Amino acid sequence: MDPDAAPPSVHVIVLNWRTPEMSLQAAEAALREMQGIDGGLTIVDNDSGDGSFERMQAGVQARGWPSGRVAVVQSGWNGGFGAGNNHGIRQGLPDGRRADLVYLLNSDAIPQPGAIRALVDYLGAHPRVGIACSRLRGTDDMPHSTAFRFPSALGEFESMSRTGPISRLLSRKVVSLPQPQVSGRVDWSAGASMMIRMEVLDRIGLFDEGFFLYYEETDLCRRAARAGWQTHYVVESLVLHIGSVSTGMKEWKRAPDYWYDSRRRYFEKHHGRLGALWATVAHLGGAGVFRLRCLMSGRKPDGPPGHLAQLTRHAFRPQPKPVHVEKGKP
Repeated sequence: MDPDAAPPSVHVIVLNWRTPEMSLQAAEAALREMQGIDGGLTIVDNDSGDGSFERMQAGVQARGWPSGRVAVVQSGWNGGFGAGNNHGIRQGLPDGRRADLVYLLNSDAIPQPGAIRALVDYLGAHPRVGIACSRLRGTDDMPHSTAFRFPSALGEFESMSRTGPISRLLSRKVVSLPQPQVSGRVDWSAGASMMIRMEVLDRIGLFDEGFFLYYEETDLCRRAARAGWQTHYVVESLVLHIGSVSTGMKEWKRAPDYWYDSRRRYFEKHHGRLGALWATVAHLGGAGVFRLRCLMSGRKPDGPPGHLAQLTRHAFRPQPKPVHVEKGKP
């Protein structure tokens, strides 16, 4: 890090979907942690249509946050996680400048003391790292698993088989990594608290808006890796994360269509059509191994009802739109 270089500016983006009070709480925590850091914060309402935009505008005004430091903007349409964050990135800082670093923060994520500074300092000390992500912990004090390898067909087979010998044999393909104890390189991590160099986005483009929800940060990290940038998990940056508030994932009885669409899009984009089909076959094969184990042990198979049938339908139906779409540059 050049000691004579000016400190980097940071643009915090909080994406809101019908959680205005929570978004304001996340913004308040972020602004507290931004003290002494150049930059600003933008809350993007992803076309909630429930009065969120007006309520957040009123909340910002009531708190006395200056317009040059905080902005509330309307995306105009709900294109999902990537599209909403892209809209915020394109806005630039509230004072009109272009930031050096973009910090994405979920509306249900609360940075703990030093969390944002830790990411800024980490990127300053590691010039090859283009994306730095926080350690996430639930409000119940349980760690969230957010350090991953890139998905692969063998990783799909391992995760679905849920069988010790297979997991040991394919240990280098397991997608979900053990909770890191020290900061270091991962393939990808969760976008709930993610800091990205603008230089990276200049090079690879913004989020692919063909992903409505899920796999978009995996895709971004993979594109960054192909361009020579590393993604690191930073244990010194702690963020409390409720999780799945906007999506309602904790109450899902079955995954929505957009999860299957995003999974297919990711595999086709990075492994081709045949590679995506092979990943689906591996997924089904792993599930078959697990069900055979259940049959032999008298255990009732678990998992979302209809999942395998839904996965198969989505994998083999015609693809209605192109696979490579990174809409717009920052």
